[in-house]
Amino acid sequence: MTTHDLSPAPRRRRPLRGSLAALALLAGLATATLADPAAAQGAAAADYPSRGLRYVVPFPPGGLTDAMARMVGQRLAESLKQPVVVENRPGGNALIGADVVAKSPADGYTLLAITLAHAANATLFPNAPYRFERDLTTVAVLASSPMLVVVPAGSPIRTMKDLEDAARARPLTAGSSGNGTPPHLTQALYSDLTRVTMTHVPYKGGAPALTDLIGGQIDVIFSNFPESSPHVKSGKLRALAITSRQRHPAFPDVPTTAEAGYPDLVVENWTAMMVPAATPRPVVERLGAEAVAFVSSREGSERVLAGGFTPMPIGPDKAQDFVMAETRRWGDIIRKAGIKAD
Repeated sequence: MTTHDLSPAPRRRRPLRGSLAALALLAGLATATLADPAAAQGAAAADYPSRGLRYVVPFPPGGLTDAMARMVGQRLAESLKQPVVVENRPGGNALIGADVVAKSPADGYTLLAITLAHAANATLFPNAPYRFERDLTTVAVLASSPMLVVVPAGSPIRTMKDLEDAARARPLTAGSSGNGTPPHLTQALYSDLTRVTMTHVPYKGGAPALTDLIGGQIDVIFSNFPESSPHVKSGKLRALAITSRQRHPAFPDVPTTAEAGYPDLVVENWTAMMVPAATPRPVVERLGAEAVAFVSSREGSERVLAGGFTPMPIGPDKAQDFVMAETRRWGDIIRKAGIKAD
């Protein structure tokens, strides 16, 4: 009777030994990753970017924030050697686009354009589908645009002191582009600083508010600079002051609010770039460095100024602190004034 050896040949054990070795190696790598998260982030960012990026703008095309995002997106595409597609996702008081980015993978491939409005939204919309302070982090602050305090050209109010005196003497109406918008917030800050009350008249956008101001239906607007400056240049409106720290080259004769006696009435409607909060730090720093380099360059500064902004380059080391400070600042004003969203 022939006896057959049914035991496995030694060579059939080798794949098992190899698999066990591979598993041991992977386990070791996983342990190292858990022990050194910074090294893991560095590894994840080593080949970044390997594909195109999406830059979400939560406003319609053609606005200042959209124009700024397209300028910076073009620079990123050139320096990162990957396409950057600007995607407009307006609606919901700019919450919809922000929510899209907050819930995107934290890999540096989805960017968000924000403004002062998003800092205000953190208080105005406590039940928003995302948490601004928790779910997003700031890559860079890019630029800013001040507010112009404007009255009709025929108004007897010629200075900021006249405005305060008039507001104490009779009820004044202050228009804005809507509840909780930068013009409304600036007017609320002014009222808080001066302890004078104005009747707020919200409009659905800056254009109809300015139309009524020119027509004399309302008394004053703490207006977005790009919206009202053409009417000041044309002589239809009078600018009492500008809320920036320095006078604007387009209006060298218009005093700053500080020069007019209101040093705390400094308001910059800034724009910045954010990404999901868990994005690897090396990716955040690279994106921030590229964005700040563009805004700081001669070419970038000229384009930013031509677009109606003032360069305000703040890198990722300080950008998050700036945005969170603005969030707290405007949250306090909103609560004091009892401002509610539309």
